[in-house]
Amino acid sequence: MENNQYLEVFIDESKENLQTINDQLLHLENAPGEISIVEEIFRAAHTLKGMAATMGYQDISNLTHKMENVLDRVRKEEIDVDPSMLDVVFESVDDLEAMLLDVQEGGTGARDVEKVVAKLQNIETGQSPEQIDKVSDQTKTDAPTSAGFQVDRFVQTVLEESHEQGMFNFHVIITLREDCMLKAARVFMVFEVLEQLGEVVQSHPHAEALENEEFESFFEVLLVTDKQVDEIKAKIMKVSEIEDVDVQSYQVVAEETEAEEQTVREENETNEIEEQSDSPGTKEEKNRKVANKTIRVNIDRLDDLMNLFEELVIDRGRLEQISDDLKNTELTETVERMSRVSGDLQSIILNMRMVPVEQVFNRFPRMVRQISRDLNKEINLEIIGQETELDRTVIDEIGDPLIHLIRNALDHGIETPDKRKANGKDPQGNLQLKAYHSGNHVFIEISDDGAGINREKVIQKAISNEVVTREQADAMSNDKVNELIMASGFSTADEVSDLSGRGVGLDVVKNTIESLGGTIAIQSELDRGSTFSIQLPLTLSIISVMLVEVQKEKYAVPLSSIIETAIVSKDDIMHAHNKKVIDFRGKVVPLVFLEDIFEVPKELEEEEYYSLVMVRKGEKMAGLVVDSFIGQQEVVLKSLGDYLSGVFAISGATILGDGQVALIIDSNALIK
Repeated sequence: MENNQYLEVFIDESKENLQTINDQLLHLENAPGEISIVEEIFRAAHTLKGMAATMGYQDISNLTHKMENVLDRVRKEEIDVDPSMLDVVFESVDDLEAMLLDVQEGGTGARDVEKVVAKLQNIETGQSPEQIDKVSDQTKTDAPTSAGFQVDRFVQTVLEESHEQGMFNFHVIITLREDCMLKAARVFMVFEVLEQLGEVVQSHPHAEALENEEFESFFEVLLVTDKQVDEIKAKIMKVSEIEDVDVQSYQVVAEETEAEEQTVREENETNEIEEQSDSPGTKEEKNRKVANKTIRVNIDRLDDLMNLFEELVIDRGRLEQISDDLKNTELTETVERMSRVSGDLQSIILNMRMVPVEQVFNRFPRMVRQISRDLNKEINLEIIGQETELDRTVIDEIGDPLIHLIRNALDHGIETPDKRKANGKDPQGNLQLKAYHSGNHVFIEISDDGAGINREKVIQKAISNEVVTREQADAMSNDKVNELIMASGFSTADEVSDLSGRGVGLDVVKNTIESLGGTIAIQSELDRGSTFSIQLPLTLSIISVMLVEVQKEKYAVPLSSIIETAIVSKDDIMHAHNKKVIDFRGKVVPLVFLEDIFEVPKELEEEEYYSLVMVRKGEKMAGLVVDSFIGQQEVVLKSLGDYLSGVFAISGATILGDGQVALIIDSNALIK
């Protein structure tokens, strides 16, 4: 069967199931007695196993089957949930994620999982956690054991029908002598004997591996026959260079079927209970929900759609300008209608690209659990606003910076339980991850109630690194000092660990966020904690701007950074620190003359008034001096490319309706 067309769906759905297992295991750790949580994990694992078997990824299916056996015993209350058992299940999930990643990269999903399988088997048989590692190491030297056949529905049906017809289902393990020279030839001869005895329905390893001698000294088959055990052994042993033949009755199929039927019965019972408790109105709503259909769309197709729409936006601007010039009523009405329709289309396309930050956030609970165990710290992670949506391009880039910030908070910020007790705090530290919308931006905050930032320690390190002088440091505000920790190579860690101390991390975070058009701010209070606040644009493609003229050149200022526009008389201009400033609503705001910044040729006569665009970055403001306002417009943000990258205070360019290019001003750089 050709599986390529289904591979993408398999990978996406497998990721969702693994994420469900991860999330529910964390819930189970906090509520070990909740069987409903175990049921949820079991269902996700069962689905993953079935999909992997259907796609032919037998290693993934086999490992999931072993994990499923443990979960089945937990839900039957035959095994208790404890940290050591959860660690093994988490380890198996890590292996499954690695195998799935291999499949995604074009591999077969093969991985050495012998150790974790042995651990799962020992948990299943009720052995103590202390014996797990010891026993798993011994398995390599033990006699050959069954690989535990994982059969698909077709093979299962064949075995069931043969059993009903009075045939025997045998699991046969054939061991060759160690001095066997032609293993493939002996395998061929054994298979000839087996085909005379009955029908081989499955082998392990598979036929191709046996032909290529890709196995150790033994192999296994599932045999359907009407012959007795002694006759099977005797006939196979007649083949030369056979060391041993072990024939066992194959019972796994019946157990597997019973487990599946039990799962189906339990799901049906749950559905019946839900239906009985629902009111008629609720049933109708549920039916309507079932009718909603979704499809998976490759992100590349959405990128292509966005690129085409960007061209449409440029043409729309051109049509609007032609309409204004010609003053034709019918043309004006048509263009206005087209503008409304394309505006609605733009909203739909942008919404299609929006995904919840939950896709990034859901990897952190597991990470926090592992790091807190490594550091011997007690951490309570709280996630707020995970349904907040961001553009897919931003989501893809924001994961790594958040990982750095969370690791930094766990390692540097939150103290050990002993230190927290000594400071009168709860031994369990709190880490909060919060996302919310504000205007055309999304804010992500990472807050902890740890030690905070030690101002003097940061200053001493900055001085030793020659980042600042002692005089400059003494005059700096706390916020400015906090920003120093994001300098390249800066670290206040006393020693290098696996987590931190090399001075790499926060500078990368800052650079990545600024490359996305965002900003990062730090607030901290000694012994009370720290908050890292990231501000990100909703989308990076189409933005709203204020078009302005500086002499005869056109520039665009993003609306997201504009407070308002103003016209002031030259008589209102004051001087402070050799700079021109104005009194804006009780605040002294410096003026930035774009004409001088961008070295624009002077072609217009000076007027008695200045046209100002008031912009803000955090608490800081500035007045951009321009010659005239053109108006508000939605434009397509185009990169300047490598040749022009790094131009001061310019974040990109756009093509206007008349074909002219307008540079987009980075007001954050000007306020600095």
